[in-house]
Order: sequence, then C-alpha cells, then structure tokens
Amino acid sequence: MNRSAVREQAFKLIYSLQIQKKEPVQEQIDIYLENNNIVEEKARKYIEDTILGIEKNNNDIVSQIEKNLKTDWKIERISKIDLSILKLAIYEIKYTDIPFKVVINEAVELAKKYGEDSSKNFVNGVLASIVKE
Repeated sequence: MNRSAVREQAFKLIYSLQIQKKEPVQEQIDIYLENNNIVEEKARKYIEDTILGIEKNNNDIVSQIEKNLKTDWKIERISKIDLSILKLAIYEIKYTDIPFKVVINEAVELAKKYGEDSSKNFVNGVLASIVKE
C-alpha cells in the first residue's frame, strides 16, 4: 500500500470518527484496521500514530483552522469531509517531517476526490495560509 493510499485510509477513519464519535479511540482504530484488512505494519503504524496525534493535538489543530478562516467563516460551517482533510494535513505539517508541499498536494487530491467542487480551493487556501505563518 503506497503512502497516498495509507493517507486516504487515515482520512476515512478521521471522517468516521467525526461522524460517530465513539470511545475509546484506540478501539476504533483497531476495528477500522481489521475491517479494512490493513495488515502492513508501516501502514498500521502511520494510521494509528496519525489518529492518536490528531486526538492529542486536536485543540491546537482546530485553533489553526479557526485562525486561518476568512473573517465571515466559522468552523461549524466547514463540511465534515473538508474538516477531516484539514485535520489530517495540519497534523502532518505541524507534527511530522513530511514536506508541506507533499501534504498540501495530497490534501487537495483528497478534496477533489471526496469533497464538493469548491473543497480543493478551500483546503488549499487554508493550508497555504497556515504554511505562510
């Protein structure tokens, strides 16, 4: 499984957790990995580390999103899909060593595939604003 496919699986789990917040998160990760037949150790570790990292740093990640929205926007207005993509991308930019250009490109690709027509521009704009800081 390549890095993009693993990232997409992480996004799907983030989205799922946004829709139906069930505790404990570790149990949800284990169920997701098993149900989606993700057996490769590297993929499992990336997904687990990412989900737990987002959970641990959620307040900071959400604050980054809020700070970089246009003045008339509120976080509640963002679709769950776009919010999931942003959380994943911001986590990767701030808490991993993945180059921000790669992260933004992958986030825009996810937005094109899963979001609305305007999602790719929205996600790109918020992430570009965060990187400029």
